Formats: sequence, C-alpha cells, structure tokens
Amino acid sequence: MKKNHIVIGVIIVAALALLFTLSIQIARLVLGDEPMVSSGEGVGYVEVKGPILESEEIVKQLSEMRKKTNVKAVVLRIESPGGVIGPSQEIYEAVKKLAKTKKVVVSMGSVAASGGYHIAIPAAVIYANPGTITGSIGVLMKLANVEGLMDKVGMKAFTLKSGKFKDAGSPVRALTDEDRALLQGVIDNLHTQFVKAVAEARKLPVEEVRRLADGRVYTGEQAVSLKLVDRLGTLEDAVEEAGRLAGIKGEPTLLRPPKKRKHLRDYLLEEASGFFRETVRREGGFSVNYELDPAMGNVGH
Repeated sequence: MKKNHIVIGVIIVAALALLFTLSIQIARLVLGDEPMVSSGEGVGYVEVKGPILESEEIVKQLSEMRKKTNVKAVVLRIESPGGVIGPSQEIYEAVKKLAKTKKVVVSMGSVAASGGYHIAIPAAVIYANPGTITGSIGVLMKLANVEGLMDKVGMKAFTLKSGKFKDAGSPVRALTDEDRALLQGVIDNLHTQFVKAVAEARKLPVEEVRRLADGRVYTGEQAVSLKLVDRLGTLEDAVEEAGRLAGIKGEPTLLRPPKKRKHLRDYLLEEASGFFRETVRREGGFSVNYELDPAMGNVGH
C-alpha cells in the first residue's frame, strides 16, 4: 500500500515538473524571452509599429545598432500614424545620430505619417510602397469640453490657479479668445520645427515644404514625385539597398535587436498602463501630437 502511495507521489511530482517546464517555454515564446541577434556582419533591423507614445525602447535599439561593429547599416521599418511630439522628436534625434556613422534605409509599410514620417527623414534612403499613406506634416491639438454635460447632471468644477493661462484648454470651461491665441502660437511653433526638420533633411526649400505641410496625406507614389520619399519599393528592396550601401556582397544577414525580457507581471502592467495612457491622451483634456487624425478613418484596398 505504501509502495503505491510512493509511486503515485512520484508520478504527481513528475507531472508537475513537466507542466512547470512547459509553462516556462510557453511564457518565453509569448513574452519574448529569447535573444534574436545573429552573429557575424550584416544589416541591423529596427521596427517602429503603432502609435508613437514613448521612445525609450526604440532609442535604446538604435543606440545599440550604432555601437555594434558587426552592424554595417540599418533598416528602419515604420508602420505608424505618428503620435506624441516629444517621443517622436527623441526617435528622430536617435535616427539622425545613427545616420552620422552608418547608412540608414527606411522602409515604410502601409502608413508612415506625421510623427511616423518625421522619424524617417534623417535616413540616407526612404522607400515607400506605391500605396503607403505618408506625409501629414502637421500638428494636431485635441480639446474636449464637458461643461454642458456637467451642467445637465448637476456637477460643478472649481479651479484654483497661479496664472490665467494655467488651465488653458481645460475640459470644464469654455476656451477664451486669449486661450485660443496662446495655444495656436504653440501649434504654429511646433509646426515650424517640423517644417524646418523636413526641409533640412530632404534638402528642400523651407517655403516648398511649408506648402506641402498643411496636414494633407500623400500616397507613396505622390511622395516620391514631391521628393518627400526617395524610391518605391518593399522591405526586401530596403534591406538589399542597405547591404549595397554597406558594401556587403550577396544577400545581407538581418541582425535584429534582442527581444525585451519580460515577466508576466511586467507584461500585464505594461498593457494596463498603455491602455490608460492612450485613453487619457485621447479623451482627457487636450493633447498635442504629430499624428494622422484617426477621424479620417482607415485607408486600404
């Protein structure tokens, strides 16, 4: 009888150990716990995907590509409608710094607009698909006002402030003419920064860029004719071009940055904070972005 208990105990322990091992392997696959960097010389690959809400991870990857001696050139794949101005500018500066030491080739996916276009411009060569949506060189400030709704439900808001403009753009009071003039000045200054960056990087007259920078979007085909993009081509074309610029013979090896190691807790907290940050950014108060206006809907075929 005791022997049977021992056998059953061993079987249970073995089953639990097997289950634990399988769980670890699944977690590594799901959460990206395996390095992806190949050895030997080749072309680095960095991807910017989705709205640009923060810059830390992308800037880190670009910095690592700049420091690694086996990375001879870098392909930057962009699939983004843009996003928050600060992070977009930080990624732009990191690409610009990388481009001083290594050739950077951009490959645009279905959309690389506004901030997504901004981070592309320091590259030596920019590729887009004929149907890529790009451009949207402009600044978007979103304001919300819930004063009428609060009146209907019998709520009142009170604000104590140190200066008359401290709550400019508040969702609980009407926008004054002075508020509007102040905020428009901020938008105009940020827009000028964007225009100057494009003119410098693309070697175009400032006035010509300003004419193109009224927020409108362009297809990849249109962008090439306007000199906002260099060539039409796919990601494969961009990788081959980077290899040629780096002097690599034959098909270049693609060197990817290691996947960020995450615990399940980190993954869940990241998802929750990302959702909260996006909700606040879109719905609360106001935000200022280099971003393709989502109200335009999706473009595709």
